[in-house]
Amino acid sequence: MSFKSMTGFGKATHEIPGKKITVEIRSLNSKQLDLNLRIPYLYKEKELELRTEIGKQLERGKVDVTVFTETTQESTPTSLNKTLAKAYFNELKSLSQELNEGTENLLSIIVKMPDVLKAERETVELDEKEWNEVKATVNRAIEAFQKFRDDEGKTLENEFNKRIGIIAKLLNEVLLLDDARITNIKNRIKNNLEEVIDTNKIDQNRFEQELIYYIEKLDITEEKLRLKTHLNYFNETMKEPGSGRKLGFISQEIGREINTIGSKANDAGMQKMVVQMKDELEKIKEQLLNVL
Repeated sequence: MSFKSMTGFGKATHEIPGKKITVEIRSLNSKQLDLNLRIPYLYKEKELELRTEIGKQLERGKVDVTVFTETTQESTPTSLNKTLAKAYFNELKSLSQELNEGTENLLSIIVKMPDVLKAERETVELDEKEWNEVKATVNRAIEAFQKFRDDEGKTLENEFNKRIGIIAKLLNEVLLLDDARITNIKNRIKNNLEEVIDTNKIDQNRFEQELIYYIEKLDITEEKLRLKTHLNYFNETMKEPGSGRKLGFISQEIGREINTIGSKANDAGMQKMVVQMKDELEKIKEQLLNVL
């Protein structure tokens, strides 16, 4: 499957001793890769490496990648500052004696005093083994993200096939109307001319020459052929990887041919077909903004 959506979501989690790693990736459409990476301070030294790797795999889109960690330890290791605790105890005991208060609950009070109990600081050095686990989790999130993009791409591909098919069907209807259109235009011009000029006074040779010149201006043979070619080219290009930009250019060419057919139509039935083709093409263009 080569057809991908630019929007996507992927998530992966992994647990290591004392820590849970979670990676989330989200993206919207963008002309280039616009990567917003948020990672814990501990991993900051590896940010450039991670950006480079993500950039290689995600190509385009406004992408948000978040890496966050949660501690899984039941309690944080702490240390007791015995010297400070003893100093607090002596001061509180002395104060209790002066106030004739009991000293039974002094210990529970002391452990709540500032700096008596301190959480042991985690190491600020990044363990390479942990970093490898983080990278593996990022890659799993990317895999889930790419699958989401593939699934969305299938939906878009079906949508485009449907819309291009409708335009092709309308083009066939235009072809059926075209021969009758030319005949109707000839008859209308002739009837209009006969209403203002006596038939005997009309130079038939000159009339035929002028009529041919006028009909040539309304001829859409080339436009019909080019439009059919562009529609086929669109279908072929959808099979190519990373075809979003190219399909955008082809849709512009399709639009030009439809507009030219509309400007030359001079027929109510054909104009109706042109309006319907334009409507289908606009729906295609809107969705193309989301194609990788």
